[in-house]
Amino acid sequence: MQRVISAVPRVILCFAWLSQPASAQGRQRPADLRQEFQASLTTMPDAATLAVRGRVYVAAYSSIRTGNRQTRIDLSTTLSIHNTSDQKPLVIEKIDYFNTAGTLIEHYLDAPVAIRPYGTIEVFIAVDDNRGGTSANFVVSWAGAGPIAEPLVETVMIGTVGTTSYSFISQGRTISTAGDGR
Repeated sequence: MQRVISAVPRVILCFAWLSQPASAQGRQRPADLRQEFQASLTTMPDAATLAVRGRVYVAAYSSIRTGNRQTRIDLSTTLSIHNTSDQKPLVIEKIDYFNTAGTLIEHYLDAPVAIRPYGTIEVFIAVDDNRGGTSANFVVSWAGAGPIAEPLVETVMIGTVGTTSYSFISQGRTISTAGDGR
């Protein structure tokens, strides 16, 4: 008798977990870039030395349409920001994510971070996070102490339908540099 009673609550708990509404499950909070990429980061240079600045726009897609436009493939997206300098840290001041309409969805940094030479940080958007729509984008604002190689900023999108996988990249484009008034 004792075994039957103790087994019932386990079944009920399992059923309650499976029946949670989608809104209760929620979207995961963005990863803490400082903690996740601690090995890629270095000490921030003095703010007064940050003489070179730029912004990079990179397309990102939460989904793509195929066939007769009725079929949609949901995609996960990884934004990668590479410091291409072999000697200087690259300061990332902002990482902003915008949806198809150009509306800001999320800020991924609350304060600047410095990426060590040849280091990389990433932002990951899960396949079930389709807030960006079919033509989302990131804008990355960066700075450097004196002349520095521009960062390599790109997104990698991956999706699966049945047994077929799709993957592609989108490379960032410079949209402003220091001295253009932005």
